[in-house]
Amino acid sequence: MSYLDICITGWNLNALMFVVNFLIAVRTISAQDRMKLQEESVVLKELKDELEKYYPYRTYSTIFSYLVPFTAFFRMSFRLVEMFFFFQKNQEAKMFDYMVYKYSYDIQKAREK
Repeated sequence: MSYLDICITGWNLNALMFVVNFLIAVRTISAQDRMKLQEESVVLKELKDELEKYYPYRTYSTIFSYLVPFTAFFRMSFRLVEMFFFFQKNQEAKMFDYMVYKYSYDIQKAREK
């Protein structure tokens, strides 16, 4: 395999993870009603804004991870495993609960630094 083939494989895996992430988002959005989504969006926006104080370039790092071969694949794979264990431990939890947990955990970790 040449280096170009390895890079193309990495970008294809990154694209696969982008599609998986998009499908999870669509499935989560379609399962809720509009009013509930707006309420949850406000809560998540507040948490996201607070996280942006600690990590101002987080959006750029996410975009950059999709451009570097294999980076988004490994990042999303780890996140999917983390989600799996979260939902195994919390049977009645929804995606919103996981997102609040993840934002809160990241904010707490940033405060401790």
